[in-house]
Amino acid sequence: MPEQILPTTVVGSYPAVGSGGLRALFDPLKPARDTAVSDQISAGIDIISDGQVGRDMIALVADFLPGVKGQNVTGQIHPAGKPITLPGVKYALSRHPAVKGILTGPTTLAHGLALKTPVYRDRNELIPDLAHALAQEARYLSDAGVTILQLDEPILSTGTADLTVAREAVSVITKNLTVPSCMHVCGNIRGCIDDILRFPVDILDFEFANNPDNVDVLSRSDLKGKKIGFGCVDSADQEVESTAVIVDRITKGIDIFGPEIMLLDPDCGLRMHSREGAYKKLEHLVLAAHQCREEL
Repeated sequence: MPEQILPTTVVGSYPAVGSGGLRALFDPLKPARDTAVSDQISAGIDIISDGQVGRDMIALVADFLPGVKGQNVTGQIHPAGKPITLPGVKYALSRHPAVKGILTGPTTLAHGLALKTPVYRDRNELIPDLAHALAQEARYLSDAGVTILQLDEPILSTGTADLTVAREAVSVITKNLTVPSCMHVCGNIRGCIDDILRFPVDILDFEFANNPDNVDVLSRSDLKGKKIGFGCVDSADQEVESTAVIVDRITKGIDIFGPEIMLLDPDCGLRMHSREGAYKKLEHLVLAAHQCREEL
């Protein structure tokens, strides 16, 4: 982990900016990945990602799993025969020393797929097999040297998922990791925070810009030694907020949690923004972090 307080990072996706030329013929994702990584480095982000420029968060993993065809589960799930996200992460690591590996969590993945097989009676039976498949990919990323391994579980705040099953699935993935683990949960967490704090991860990442109520929720909770990924840039708003607005959000977080346990990032991925807008949001995040560090 970076040694300075209030390190900046990203939650995941970046706008997929394509281009032509010979490189794109051999690897259609390479130009977009180059852009995503270069922009994060140029903006000054401490812990970058590979940009997740290829597929949506479900297809990103599901397209490579035996037992899945398209959005349908057609047989028993098995681990992929080769690494899925590792090539992009390795490229990011060749450009920057601190990279976050990001995987769609097993419960969110299960709820994004349709059951078209008698192998699983319901999603709660599917989730453990997805967890074991993801555990293999997580080990690839850990062994490659990622700084953090993040699981995206936006479904957990909706009231749709069985949180006990979800917690057991996350444990399958994180129990043997040699790097810090993080879980990202979108939305308002008031109704689920007590359960989420029991998940076996080192960092919990939440929205605070678009869901300021989450600050109040966590201020009343025992964090059980976990660090907080503090979403302080509104990913749902196309407008680029000023550095001063972001500083104000960070300052409120510092007053409650202290700077030592906070990692600063956008609320969610920036895939749906223009490249210019996404870059400016990251640039303002970095400027706000620098200002807060100086004030401390």
